[in-house]
Amino acid sequence: MALAAPLETATPANIGLHPQRTQHLVSVLRERVAQQHIPGAVVLVARQGQVGLLEAVGQQDPTTGTPMREGSIFRIYSMTKPLVSVAVMMLVERGRLLISDPVSRYLPEYDGQPVLGVAGLVPAWQAATVQDLLRHTAGLTYEFLGDSPVQREYAKAQIASRGRSNEDFSRTLAGIPLMYQPRSCWAYSRATDVLGRLVEVVSGQTLGAYLQHEIFDPLGMVDTGFAVPPSQQHRIAEPFAHDPDGGVPMKLFDPREQPAMESGGGGLMSTAMDYARFLQCLRNGGTLDGHRLLSAHTLAFMTADHLGDIPIDGALLPPGHGFGLGFAVRRAAGESPVPGSVGTYHWSGIGGTSFFVDPQLDLYALLLTQAPNQRDHYRQLLRNLVYAAVC
Repeated sequence: MALAAPLETATPANIGLHPQRTQHLVSVLRERVAQQHIPGAVVLVARQGQVGLLEAVGQQDPTTGTPMREGSIFRIYSMTKPLVSVAVMMLVERGRLLISDPVSRYLPEYDGQPVLGVAGLVPAWQAATVQDLLRHTAGLTYEFLGDSPVQREYAKAQIASRGRSNEDFSRTLAGIPLMYQPRSCWAYSRATDVLGRLVEVVSGQTLGAYLQHEIFDPLGMVDTGFAVPPSQQHRIAEPFAHDPDGGVPMKLFDPREQPAMESGGGGLMSTAMDYARFLQCLRNGGTLDGHRLLSAHTLAFMTADHLGDIPIDGALLPPGHGFGLGFAVRRAAGESPVPGSVGTYHWSGIGGTSFFVDPQLDLYALLLTQAPNQRDHYRQLLRNLVYAAVC
């Protein structure tokens, strides 16, 4: 594969970012590193299609003292979801499936999956569709979000295991009842892991092979994958061994191991520049360097709110937000505790990574760190400091 052309760069002042305020973002991150609140981070801000800030601060590995680099490799966890959602919509554009199709059309193990209600097992009122998987309204859940009977079944089945194939994962999950009636609420879940298996069935390739051939290679995402090869393992970013806020450290998976399960919901590793190439493709309306992944109309469809009046379960979606097909979507100028324009879309990863794209301001930004228990604070901090720098 030929080397991709680098993203264009510019001084902050030339793309509508205040130079001193842009640098203040870096200064704040350096302060937090000095306070040992995070081990290190890489931050990137782009506007008008040009990168105005790319900076690495702190340590890539606090155990060894290895400095953070712009090319350090991070576990991005749920920032995998937008990539897999784009992969699904590429298959939709090719006529391989409809998002109104029931999931069981492609994955028959989900046919007749019951719901575990307060009175026991009851039939689902309606079949979950591919759209339900994309917008997290399929009735599924995550085992770490609570202690309900269904979530305990997830944990008992070790549903998070990286040691089973995507096919085995899907069959195991389908054997556990739904937690909610499909389309009764938005509930963050393992839905995108199911989408990863759906991509395999529809494309005839493993999820990793499909992503590599259809997204990573065309976009020049050379350091993104489900495992880090031995030659690049010196670049892996690591968390603190002990949580700086006194909490229980969250065990992160080992990116050196090739997993049997290629988790569409949270299994990828990537770098700031690799993920920026994906965001630049989105900013461009689905194309980069002559490679079109999606039409601009499909991308606009994905980043529109798909919830409407469907209730939201839990606090993962901020006030004033809905959810599209793989992205949280801002639908009110106020209400949210963070700034942003209506139409801004975003997501993040449990390991400490986050991004947002603001089409109105032609702005995107991402922050990569491995500080799982500090993730909520830094998601909001990134927003505040980036918007403070917009002229």
